[in-house]
Amino acid sequence: MTQPPDSTSPSETTRQALIAAATALFGQKGFAATSTREIAAASGANIAAIAYHFGGKEGLRQACVLSFAERMAKVLATAPDPPDLTPDLARNLMQMIARNMLAQLLGDPQTQLSVAFVLREIAEDGAGAQVLYDNLVGPAHRRICGLMAAASGQSAEDPALQLRVFTLIGQALYFRVGGPIVRRRMGWQMIGPAEITQITEVVMANIDAMILVQKGL
Repeated sequence: MTQPPDSTSPSETTRQALIAAATALFGQKGFAATSTREIAAASGANIAAIAYHFGGKEGLRQACVLSFAERMAKVLATAPDPPDLTPDLARNLMQMIARNMLAQLLGDPQTQLSVAFVLREIAEDGAGAQVLYDNLVGPAHRRICGLMAAASGQSAEDPALQLRVFTLIGQALYFRVGGPIVRRRMGWQMIGPAEITQITEVVMANIDAMILVQKGL
């Protein structure tokens, strides 16, 4: 069995520093405009460490996407859905996932730095977008569709249901990407714990409204 990397080893520390530095620079400047020399300098590592750990700049790019996907997948993970999933329990699990997503996207500095990079990858629709889909978006979307289906009594394959789930994910992303616009309109100095609580309450209400619409009520 393959052993997980030792997070305390100097080698893994260097690897994680390179991922963190590259994620921030790729998000700020774009992949093509970022040099390996800049990444090495920002991470405090030797430039040769990029080839050693990732095989080169493209490999580092993929590692950055995978790191984000794995981190968010852990945040969104809850206990496995029980076989006797009731509508109320499905609704509660959907709300738990949405709460966790909002807390991570809006409250975690590391995730905030990653979002700009991830959105660039999605816009380019390249290998990074496929890694993100395979390891995060696809599984998360299917999971939430299953919960929406259980909560509403409709099919998880209903196109309208699937699109509603995308709008739910989009709400969380907008408050991260459009944070400066939201702050201006709301008169907030920052999006801190109190503001995240207000946003979360609205998203919870939106989940209930989506379920009712999906039921045809």
